[in-house]
Amino acid sequence: MCLHIAGTSAYDQGLLSDNLIYMPLETLSRIQRPPRLSEEVSADLEARIQRGDYAPGAQLPTEKVLAETFGVSRAVVREAIARLKADGLIETRQGSGAFVTENPKSLNFRLSASGESALLHIFELRTMVEATVAELAARRRTDADVEVMRQCLDRMEVALSSEADGSEADDDFHLAIASATHNQYVLRLAEFLGRQFSESRRMAWVDHPRGMESPREAQREHHLMLAAITAGDPAAARQAAHVHLRGAAERVGIDLPNDLGGISPKK
Repeated sequence: MCLHIAGTSAYDQGLLSDNLIYMPLETLSRIQRPPRLSEEVSADLEARIQRGDYAPGAQLPTEKVLAETFGVSRAVVREAIARLKADGLIETRQGSGAFVTENPKSLNFRLSASGESALLHIFELRTMVEATVAELAARRRTDADVEVMRQCLDRMEVALSSEADGSEADDDFHLAIASATHNQYVLRLAEFLGRQFSESRRMAWVDHPRGMESPREAQREHHLMLAAITAGDPAAARQAAHVHLRGAAERVGIDLPNDLGGISPKK
């Protein structure tokens, strides 16, 4: 098994006359994708926590109750809880459930991909983190670690074949690389940041005008990363991660600066 860590906005419309007079394109806004169900659930729960419906230290309703309340599956609730946990708003206790943290704002760190500058900074952060993680994974990976990564790539291949959203498997692949470092804090950091980085990965799968060609290019880069990690070549793994991140950035119109290192995939 792979590791599972983890309303369309309106746009201004011009009226068409009999003479087909269109409003200028620059006045149109980009259509935004609908949020995932888990995002809606986590946003609702976060709002309740912030306004005090669930006080610090309070226990949240059970997974079953939340699923019935929101009318979603328990898997959706689990993903929403994982998101809130990554944001530092709740903590889970073995056998007891989920509780609001005593200081729910203290660990709340969220990245927003809104605007080119913010997206550039996200890709810079991803490059710094993921290149180092890939390098360490190449030094420490086991056969079992490699198999988990392969399974993630297989899931992405299925998504590519059916032209479906494979971003969850994409997230899991990068998380599996972090797990291969065998450093619990690297893995925990990857779990935390994974939710923040997820949106920038999902852009390649469902929010890009080039369609499935973007994730296909990313998948070729994933295979290069896996090959380097499997071979136990830290330098090649780091370089492959740089190539992947530069490619991912370029596919959404972002040029990463040269001072991050690595070689651009475009020559």
